[in-house]
Amino acid sequence: MLHAEDKVEIYASSIDSKDNIVNASGDVTVIYKDYFLNAKSATYNKATGDLELFDNIRATYDGEYRVLGSYAKLNIEKKEKTFKPFFMLDNSSEVWISANEGVNKDKDVDIDAGVLSGCEPENPLWKMEFSSSDYNTDSQWMNLYNARLYIYDIPILYTPYFGYSLDTRRRTGLLIPSMGLSQSEGFFYEQPLYVAEQDWWDLELRPQVRTQRGSGVYSKFRFVDSEISAGEFRFGYFKEKDAYVEKENLANSSHYGYNFKYENKDVLNQWFGTQFQGQSGLYTDINKMNDVDYINLSSNDTFNTATSTQVLSRINLFYNTSNDYFGAYFKYYEDLTKASNEDTLQQLPVTHYHHYLETLLQDHLLYSVDARATNIEREINKTALQTDVNVPITLYTSLFDEYLDVSYKANLYGQHTKFSSNEEVLLPGVDYNDGYFARYYHVLSASTDLTRAFDDYTHVISFSSKYTLGGNESKTGYYLDQREFCSDPENLDSAECEFYNIKDIDEAVEFNMAQYLYDSLGKEILYHRVAQKFVYGTEETKAGEFENELDYHITDSLSIYNNMFYNFDQHLFSKIFNKASYEGYGFNLSLGHMYRDTFLADNARTLRRTSYLTSMARYTYNRHYSYHTRYDYDLESSQRKSLEFGFLYKKRCWDFGVRYAENNRPVLTNDGQSSIYDRYVYFTIVLKPFMTSTKDFGESNIAMRLNE
Repeated sequence: MLHAEDKVEIYASSIDSKDNIVNASGDVTVIYKDYFLNAKSATYNKATGDLELFDNIRATYDGEYRVLGSYAKLNIEKKEKTFKPFFMLDNSSEVWISANEGVNKDKDVDIDAGVLSGCEPENPLWKMEFSSSDYNTDSQWMNLYNARLYIYDIPILYTPYFGYSLDTRRRTGLLIPSMGLSQSEGFFYEQPLYVAEQDWWDLELRPQVRTQRGSGVYSKFRFVDSEISAGEFRFGYFKEKDAYVEKENLANSSHYGYNFKYENKDVLNQWFGTQFQGQSGLYTDINKMNDVDYINLSSNDTFNTATSTQVLSRINLFYNTSNDYFGAYFKYYEDLTKASNEDTLQQLPVTHYHHYLETLLQDHLLYSVDARATNIEREINKTALQTDVNVPITLYTSLFDEYLDVSYKANLYGQHTKFSSNEEVLLPGVDYNDGYFARYYHVLSASTDLTRAFDDYTHVISFSSKYTLGGNESKTGYYLDQREFCSDPENLDSAECEFYNIKDIDEAVEFNMAQYLYDSLGKEILYHRVAQKFVYGTEETKAGEFENELDYHITDSLSIYNNMFYNFDQHLFSKIFNKASYEGYGFNLSLGHMYRDTFLADNARTLRRTSYLTSMARYTYNRHYSYHTRYDYDLESSQRKSLEFGFLYKKRCWDFGVRYAENNRPVLTNDGQSSIYDRYVYFTIVLKPFMTSTKDFGESNIAMRLNE
């Protein structure tokens, strides 16, 4: 062993010295600061401070990467290291570099002409050749100059500069671009820019251009302002070309909007310096846009297109203790099918108080209090302040050694509405008089639960019945004027009933049965529930809708779910939902169908029937190949909603996939709400670790829109 001023340690089978030259041979190991070097032989010059290593050199620095070569020279005084040829492997990212020569001084490594790849060194699928490169071991940032990208030996791309980080730290730079081709929109290109100058915030800018349609920019700003709070702000703007606006008859030549989200888990104590022991919170989700194309243009992927025509903005604030809950909720609705939302009803705000369940008489008497005040606002026409109070009082006991639970509940409910606006009368023949509605009703309940364990499974079954008696009602003003008209389900969508939300309480009895099967490990095998309601007080007993719900896990891989309602008056099913799922042997299959019948006449807002089919299939052949398809169809309108199929091939250092997708998306035109049927071909090309897939079949880098 040889020490050189405590800067270098040399271990070898044989060491000899003459004058200032030290020769070492046979399994030479050199330790220099955080470097561990191995070679067949080495020479050290005490006068110049040069340490030279020969043949089969392996070097490890701080456990992060390895350097191999046939010759290396370290100058201890100048703190320089030279490797010929140069080979470096980063252990975490598995990126390797091979070059003619590499010189390391302090934290910087200068590399001559060479090649870089994340694939196996022998015949790599992709590689980058460069004329020179430099790497900083502290920042772990690699710069390549005059870089050429090859797929096998085929040149694909040239760039005078390419920079890349070999760690996962956030840093400012360009993100992976997206591109595509559309028959109507032309060439699409989006180049994201990521800015992360401080730990508590970052910014993503995504400018885009569609050569035949227009250009715009979308952005996302994220921040963390404390350990218990964080938020993000999104903004976007897109300017259409005049020719495209005229061709598609668009209602707007510009599309813009924003979204602000913020969450704080102890807002009162943090903002106001209080010392409340209870829990407080703030959640904000504010959205604003001028039409649905603001969402459609935010990316070039069908997964991000708008499927709803209503946008909800909300702010929720609450304070909660073990006994009481206080809340305030602000809700603002924006209908994207309207040119103006000045007559849309908004809830600004809803104030809420709830007193949790209290018990008296040795836990046999239970009660709670719930109160809400809803300020219903809009820019024109009538507005209202509605106050609801609900006080359920329950007397509970168990009988027959706790085999039977029985209870009686008296429910007290009241609502008061005060109207206001500049207009005295909104509709002819409709008076908006302040008034109140009050009622109390009774509920008698009985239930039992039985459990029996067998060798391989456990069976649980429960029976319950509930008898509801309508009780008495008192009403004045608006409630008295509109009760008869608005109680008819056919009139619920009429303007006269937009403030009426009282549901009738009928004399009725309801029966429920539920059963469960669990295996020996406690996993649910079967859930089955049936419910039937009978309504009295009419000329004859009226049977309500019969409900049947079944969730059956036939095997660990196969399950079926069914939920259906049968209407005895119409002698038809009002709702049927079926879903079958299978997952096993590489397959992931799902088939669902939703049917609903409101038995109401079709109108401008809704259709009587809904019948919708959804399906998805995915097959993973092995760790390299996977295939998928998706199909959604509206049976009522005989319209295909979406179609998709494709495959993905994965390797350690690259992914390649192709998928074809169709999607029916809404747009706002001068003629009102319309839709466009898009057809895409997506190509996924991921060169690891420089690029990463966000999910199996989404967020592709290259897309081609076939037609519209």
